[in-house]
Amino acid sequence: MRVNNPLSGPAYLARGLKMLAEPGLRAFVLVPLLINTFIFAFAIFALVSNFSAWVDALIKLWLPDWGWLEYLVFLLWPLFAVLLVLLVYYGFSVIANIIAAPFNGILAERVEQRARGAILSEPPSLWRMVPRAIVRELAKLAYFIPRLVLLFIIGFIPLINLVTPVLWFIFSAWMMAIQYIDYPMDNNGVSFKQMKGLLGQRRWSALGFGSVVQLGMLVPLLNLILMPAAVIGATLFWVEEYEPEMAGLKLQKDCCSE
Repeated sequence: MRVNNPLSGPAYLARGLKMLAEPGLRAFVLVPLLINTFIFAFAIFALVSNFSAWVDALIKLWLPDWGWLEYLVFLLWPLFAVLLVLLVYYGFSVIANIIAAPFNGILAERVEQRARGAILSEPPSLWRMVPRAIVRELAKLAYFIPRLVLLFIIGFIPLINLVTPVLWFIFSAWMMAIQYIDYPMDNNGVSFKQMKGLLGQRRWSALGFGSVVQLGMLVPLLNLILMPAAVIGATLFWVEEYEPEMAGLKLQKDCCSE
């Protein structure tokens, strides 16, 4: 039975957090954890060291050099400060996800084997995973960037920009769902286009999952372990809700073709 409950997504993430220290998974959790820790530590260091200078640079970039606009800088500074934090957060998240993608793919495969009760096989070659993982991450970027630009433009349209924070939250949650549920789907040969369609069938569950992931990313220390936890939770999501449906559709298709 199809589940489309916004509370089911957070439950998968909670289970992912519990499984982080399980024997057989620790080694595959460690590398994404170290990558995430290093990338975000560097991001925080860079942000703290250059915060005022970067905000001023953004203001100069976006505001015309008109004398009377200088009076608005005091009012606009907080807005550009928030924008800078978002840009740094998403920028370094993209870098972390690209670097960790092959390791996350291996972790997802390991979790799937465990969840299905299969005998744990040797993990796939990392070097074999790298090209496929990078291509998939580039496909995600091609999907995300135009929509991020559109949201950014909407933020400057009077009245409409009042709902921009809500739109940013919803889209960020959707991005997080795609980012992590894609790992087990990619391992099982589901195309990026097909993955988006399957995710849309359980939109509320996906948004619930993505919402708690993005909120957790804002919590210090918790955000360091959230990447592998989200991979595990997303893999459980795939095994328990999507895989049985995909198997049923394949069986139905095979029967009809006979």
